[in-house]
Amino acid sequence: MKNIILCIISGLFLAISWPTYGFPLFLFFGFVPLLTVEYNIRKNKYSKSQVFGFAFLSFFIWNIITTWWIYNSTAFGMWFAEIVNSLVMTLVFLIYHIVAKRTTFTISSIFLVCFWMTFEYMHLQWEFSWPWLNLGNGFASFTSWVQWYEYTGTFGGTLWIWVINISVFRSILLFKEHKDKTILYRSAIRNGLIILIPIIISFIILKTYKEEGSNIEVVILQPNINPYTEKYNTTDARIGKLLDSLTNTVATSKTDFIIAPETVFADNNRLTNFSISIAKKTAQRILNQYPNANVLSGISLIDVFNDPGKIRKQTNTYKEGIYYDDYNSAFFVRPDGTDELYHKSKLVVGVENFPYQSVLKPILGDAMIDLGGTVAKKTTQEDREVFFSKDSIGVGTLICYESIYGEFATGYIRNKAKFLAIITNDAWWGNTQGHRQHLSYAKLRAIETRRSIARSANTGISAIINQTGDIIAKLDYEKQGALKGTLVTNDKITFYVKAGNYLARVSIFLSIFIFLFSVTRRKRKMSLPS
Repeated sequence: MKNIILCIISGLFLAISWPTYGFPLFLFFGFVPLLTVEYNIRKNKYSKSQVFGFAFLSFFIWNIITTWWIYNSTAFGMWFAEIVNSLVMTLVFLIYHIVAKRTTFTISSIFLVCFWMTFEYMHLQWEFSWPWLNLGNGFASFTSWVQWYEYTGTFGGTLWIWVINISVFRSILLFKEHKDKTILYRSAIRNGLIILIPIIISFIILKTYKEEGSNIEVVILQPNINPYTEKYNTTDARIGKLLDSLTNTVATSKTDFIIAPETVFADNNRLTNFSISIAKKTAQRILNQYPNANVLSGISLIDVFNDPGKIRKQTNTYKEGIYYDDYNSAFFVRPDGTDELYHKSKLVVGVENFPYQSVLKPILGDAMIDLGGTVAKKTTQEDREVFFSKDSIGVGTLICYESIYGEFATGYIRNKAKFLAIITNDAWWGNTQGHRQHLSYAKLRAIETRRSIARSANTGISAIINQTGDIIAKLDYEKQGALKGTLVTNDKITFYVKAGNYLARVSIFLSIFIFLFSVTRRKRKMSLPS
C-alpha cells in the first residue's frame, strides 16, 4: 500500500506541475516517490513486474490528468495515446531498474537521465511521435525561468529536472542510512542553489535582452468556425468573404502580413488548380485593398494522378489506377500575384498518418483517430520552406502540431526566416487545457529561436508573441475577430538554432555505452550513494 501511495503522489506531482494550470516547482520532486519505490523493490529483490506496475500507475496518472482532453475528439484516440505513452515511459523506467541492479548509484543515475532524454528525442522522431509531455515543456507557462533555452532547447529543462530529482532522492537515502540532519540541511542548500541559479541566470538574460530589428504590422484572422458542425459543411466562397470582412476591421495601408489559420480553405482544392482557386482569388482581392501586404493562409490540397511513377510512400489509392496525394498546406501570396506553397511535414499520429502501417493495419484496420477531417495519409515535404515578401522579410510557417517541435522549427531560421507564423485549428478539443497548452508551447519556440511569432488559430487563442516568449496581444478562445499588432523581426542565430538537440545526441551515446557496460557485468550488491 505504501508503494501505491508513493506512485500516486509521483503522478499527481507531475500533473499539478504542468502548463497551464500548474506550478513547475513540483517537477523538481515529482520523480522522487517513484525512485523510492524502485529502490525498495530492488532492495527487497522483488520482481521486475512490480517495477513495471508501479511505474505505469505513476505515468498513467500524469498522462490522463494532463492530456485527457483528447477525449473530446475521440475516446479511442485518448485511451490509445494515454496507454501507449504511459507504457513507453514505463519501459524506460524498467530498463533503468535493470541497469541499476548491475551498476553503482552514480552510473545508474547518469543512465536514467540520459536514457530519459533519449526517449524524449525518440518521441520527436518516430512515427508514434507524441512529445507533448517532454519534461522541458513543463516550464511553458513560466518562460522567465528558462530564457537560457536559446542555448539548450527544452532538453536543458529535462536535464535540470532530473538532476534535482536525483539529488533529492540521494539525500533521502543518505539520511535514512545515517540519521544525520546535516545531510538534509546541506541537501536543501545544494538543491535550492541548483534550482535558483538557472532561474537567476534566466532573469538576467530576460532583463538584458533587447529586441533589435525591423517593426512589421501583422493582422491575424480568427474566423471561429466550428470544425464539427461548420468547417466541412461550408464553402470556400463563404470563407473567403468572411476573411475579407475580418481583414477590413483592422488592416491599414501599413499592414505587412495578413495571416489566416490552418485549412481555413477546406474544399479539397486541386494542387494543379491553385492559381485559379477561390483561396488565391480571396488573397488577391484582399491585396487589392492593401497593396503593401502579403497573405498567408492554410488550405487543404489534393493532387490526383494516374502515373504510377509519381507514387511515393504517403500516396493514397482512390481506386485501381487512380492515386492522390493529400496535403495540409500553407499558401503565400504577394502583392504582385506570385505565390508559394508549403506542405505540413510533422503529422498528427492516427489523423494525418498511419504509423507503421504495414504492421498495424492488419491488426487495427482503419481504426484511426477521427478529428472531423480525413483518414487519408498526408503528404509531406523535406525542406522547411520560408516565404519571402518583396522586402525580403522571411516568414517560417509552422502548421499546428509542428509548433511543438523545437529542432524542427530551427530549420526555418537557418533558411533565413525573420519571424515565425503558427497557423492552427485547436477547436477539436473544446475549451480545455489542450488549446492552452498548445499556445504555451509556442512561447518556447520564440525563446529557442529568438523570433517573434504571429499565431492564427481558427477558434483561438490567436496571439502575437515577442522574442522573449511574452504574449503581447491575443484574441480569446471562441471569439471571432481580427488581431492587429506590431512584431519585431530578427536575423540573428541562437546557439540552439546552430546546434539543435545536442544534449539529446550526447545522451544517446552515453545511454548506449552505460547499457552495454551494465549488461556485461554481474548483478552487484546494492550500495548507498556516496
